[in-house]
Amino acid sequence: MTTSTTPHRTLSGRVNVSADTWTTIWSFVHRVLVVNLGLAVTNLPLLVALAVVAQPWRYPVFFGLLSISVGPSLAAAFGYLDRASASSDQPPVRDFVRAYRRSFVPALARWSATVALLAVLITDIVVLHDSRHGAVLVPLLAVTAILLLATGVLVLALGVLAPHLGLRPVVRIAAYAVLRRAPLSLFSLVLLLVTVLSVNQAPLLGLATVPGCALVAVWANSRAALAHLLPDDTPEGHHRSREERP
Repeated sequence: MTTSTTPHRTLSGRVNVSADTWTTIWSFVHRVLVVNLGLAVTNLPLLVALAVVAQPWRYPVFFGLLSISVGPSLAAAFGYLDRASASSDQPPVRDFVRAYRRSFVPALARWSATVALLAVLITDIVVLHDSRHGAVLVPLLAVTAILLLATGVLVLALGVLAPHLGLRPVVRIAAYAVLRRAPLSLFSLVLLLVTVLSVNQAPLLGLATVPGCALVAVWANSRAALAHLLPDDTPEGHHRSREERP
């Protein structure tokens, strides 16, 4: 009786990972953690309210007002991620703070307008839901609300990519980009929806992992959607030079 002499592979072999790979992994983790921390601090009242109230949709006015803080924090996250992509070093937390302070006023105004328009559309949907014309108007209003929200996200991204543009050209470019690159815009909204649901269901775990990962993808989608739509006179390093100031 013979025994097999076929050599068996051991499971103790070490996986060799290059230093560049570890650097890339740590770079991504660092950005995600900084964004998560920034979002948690800048949206603390909203997070506390979501943790306390079991059914937030029953208080639309209250949570609508609290959601206004999301706009400046998203703009700051976009500014921080843009700074991170432009630098070989890991931007510290203070770069998120600088981006937040720099974009707070325009982002607050633009996101407040988005929230107000969304409130009007949602109110119309609720009122017309059981009406005679609801079957026609409700889907139209729902699609308009989705397009409005996607446009609002790109408006915040344009505040980083082209801060010198006025409100009207920013809205036109963002609205056109949403229609032209609809799959990217819808994917970004899905990611944001998953983020909100995750944080609402498991605040600590969701906030520690999901938002930063989602916003990295949302920022990449926004840059791709707006890549060929910015005016030719947009300086290549305009927004980066501002963000690199001490």
